[in-house]
Amino acid sequence: MSLETEKSSLELYRIRRLLMELQNVRGRGTELVTLYVPPKRPVYDVINQLRDEYGTASNIKSDQTRSHVQGALMHIMQKLKLYKQFPENGFIVFCGYTPSPENPADETLVYYEINPPKPVPTYLYRCDDHFHLDILEEMVKEEALVGVISIDLSEAGFGIIMGDRVEVVEVITSGVGSKHRQGGQSARRFERIRENEINDYFHRVAEHAKRIFIDQYSIKSLIISGPGMAKEDFFKGGYLDYRLEKMTIGFVDTGYSGAEGIRETLERGGELIENLRLVEERRLVERFLQEASKKDGLAVYGLEPSLKAIKAANADTILVSEDINTFRVEATCRSCGYVNEKFVDGSKLYEVKASMAQEACPVCGKTNWDVKHFDLVDYLADLASSIGAKLEIISSKSESGQMFKNFGGIGVILRYRTQQG
Repeated sequence: MSLETEKSSLELYRIRRLLMELQNVRGRGTELVTLYVPPKRPVYDVINQLRDEYGTASNIKSDQTRSHVQGALMHIMQKLKLYKQFPENGFIVFCGYTPSPENPADETLVYYEINPPKPVPTYLYRCDDHFHLDILEEMVKEEALVGVISIDLSEAGFGIIMGDRVEVVEVITSGVGSKHRQGGQSARRFERIRENEINDYFHRVAEHAKRIFIDQYSIKSLIISGPGMAKEDFFKGGYLDYRLEKMTIGFVDTGYSGAEGIRETLERGGELIENLRLVEERRLVERFLQEASKKDGLAVYGLEPSLKAIKAANADTILVSEDINTFRVEATCRSCGYVNEKFVDGSKLYEVKASMAQEACPVCGKTNWDVKHFDLVDYLADLASSIGAKLEIISSKSESGQMFKNFGGIGVILRYRTQQG
């Protein structure tokens, strides 16, 4: 299965969200701890190494930096003692004291542990003013790069399918004359001229393919598509670089070549690229759009209708755009237990939290609140788990993902129709 599978879309979203958060985190000194542990590394071995680092940290001159480094190391060691062995792909930890986003003058200890999506390649311990993210970033990159050549005798398009998106890299025209024989030329002479033009064109296509798919992108497989027999003639003629020949996984008949042919390849080449997340996302969005367009269709969209369906246990599949950037703010009155919730855009998160903390409780009249916030996706994941629904993260980079964003970035495919539709 591809890395971008149904089961992993939520976890990959969480890892990518965390990477975005940590990219801008800076410590006041070299006091942020990064730890990568490869598979099958004994837990006691890692704890012993961290204990040695704890002792070495006692030589740090700055009292604050020394205290923060040792505090982070102690916290990590306490967490590791809960493990008998690490997960099968290894273990990743980011820990340290960082300025609070609500009050930069305050510092709080943050701790993130990650069960990586692929085996950790090497052991790494670093103590720095930033977290070392490059290894994790490499682990979540799309690997299943599929090249597409969409060709006929008029033009050829070169495209890349990268996990959750498709990119048209280049389109070239052929320069091949039509089959219509021009006056004054013998049939055989005209045929030879045209054959030479086709031969030159196919050589140019092969040169572009090598530059794009080998030199520029390191593709894993290649699909050749287009109308008519040109695609087979091109492949069987031995024009392609031998490496691309070995990567070719099949042919797809399309009505168009060029840029439109590349996009059509996705629609008609599902079996060849069935493990790509992009194809699955397109199917999910198409299913959602079909239901949403019906008068009594099994779909609702928008935050409030979606939450209503989920809380009524009438959700089969929940679709959420990856960049929805919405949070659930929960304020609980410490005096009487009243709970107030709001869903807010991420750009207004801390402003709304501060405002809610100053409001008077409608039950007891006091302003004694415990205010917390949760990413909407995490909140929906908990709700989905409680009712046995699927949660799918939809990329906003694909055409289908952009269409889905027009519906508010959240929608639900229902289990059954309600009287309200």
